[in-house]
Amino acid sequence: MDHDLPPDILVRARHVLTCGPAGELRDGAVLVRGGRIAAVDAFERLRAAAPDVGVVGDGSGILVPGFVSCHGHFSEGLVSGIGETHTLWEWFAQVVGPIEPHITREIALVGTLLRGAEMALSGVTTVADMFCFAPRAEPVTPGVVDGLERLGLRGDVSFGAADTPGPRPLAPILAEHEALAAAAAASRRSRFRVGLATVPESSDDLVAATARLVADTGRLHVHLHEVREEVTQCRVTRGAAAIAYAERAGLLDGQTVAAHCVWLDDDDIAVLRRRDVAVAHNPVSNMVLASGVCPVPRLRREGVTVGLGLDGPASNDSQDMLGTMKTAALLQKVHHLQATAITARDVVRMATIGGATALGMAAEIGSLEPGKAADLVWLPEHSPSLANIHDPYQKLVYCASVRDVARVWVDGEPVVVDGRVTGVDVPALLPRARELATRLATDAGLDSALATRVVD
Repeated sequence: MDHDLPPDILVRARHVLTCGPAGELRDGAVLVRGGRIAAVDAFERLRAAAPDVGVVGDGSGILVPGFVSCHGHFSEGLVSGIGETHTLWEWFAQVVGPIEPHITREIALVGTLLRGAEMALSGVTTVADMFCFAPRAEPVTPGVVDGLERLGLRGDVSFGAADTPGPRPLAPILAEHEALAAAAAASRRSRFRVGLATVPESSDDLVAATARLVADTGRLHVHLHEVREEVTQCRVTRGAAAIAYAERAGLLDGQTVAAHCVWLDDDDIAVLRRRDVAVAHNPVSNMVLASGVCPVPRLRREGVTVGLGLDGPASNDSQDMLGTMKTAALLQKVHHLQATAITARDVVRMATIGGATALGMAAEIGSLEPGKAADLVWLPEHSPSLANIHDPYQKLVYCASVRDVARVWVDGEPVVVDGRVTGVDVPALLPRARELATRLATDAGLDSALATRVVD
């Protein structure tokens, strides 16, 4: 599909956080040509070199690479704000399990538009999604790709396959993978990744089929060691914890992003390091579901790549990357009772180049470097929260909020302008989203104020 290239622009800010070799630039700018970063330098030098290019930005605020969410579930897009008193397995039984048979392609589309817009407004430009539902004859997951296309976001999309305790036939699962792969291949900015919900939820046949798909496609998205019960169950049924079993079964032979990795021992970390498995850290959902604390400082010290994930709208429950960044910093500090456990600079890197590396996309996104895609976020000094920037990293992590995100670009194309998403009319979307959420809550029997009683 042919698309006109976006106009060349020069984006200026008081603090340009490249998250790359150039570090931080004061009164800097990024020159964008043809949707790519052509140069990163002082504003005056770039202005002199490109006098005819339009300038965006008043020289204030912070310019940062687009944020990368390494893990989430658009399948939960219409069921946020429910189930706060459940731990993970209770939450499966009471919230997401009941909705899976009732999810349609339209629900996938609308949920992606709704929650993808929320992500974009917080500076997210790349989304790794694992869509979990019970597959049927008609494919559903291409609705995610449709939604990301309309929003203009970059996607790393997967179907979270599972077949126990179902069971679910293998053929529809493989067909859903195939349909999602085809949709991603036909899109502008999405690519396919093989998905597996968890090892305990997978039969031996599904694990073997997934390993074959990983050998063909080279990428896997999986939950690993989210809760202690998962580790125990896998040891009982498979004779090894999920990470060790996944390595033995060939699941880790491709470029792997593993969500959570909370309950780890020394052997688990050794496998992650040896197989170059990246961890998607989801601090908010781990706190909401009382799952535990991912050992992020140790993983990073031992050379394991760690990115940030928003997780699903039913377990985060917002899709706000700036809020997740602040939580990621505070959680480690209070858990370790040590203010130096993690820094704002660490967290910004996890949200940008760390996430890009976790998805195997660091050559394309994650830092402001010449030749990379122009995925940018500009937060000007136009609000009380971003006034008086003493340290831009700390200001971004501890002070900024979605109201401060003025502009977001993907491939040099604006996806947020003046705090408004450009690809979807959100107010017009809300009535249909509410109708679908009401039907879903009713059909699934959720404990929801939207659910309506069916009278015989």
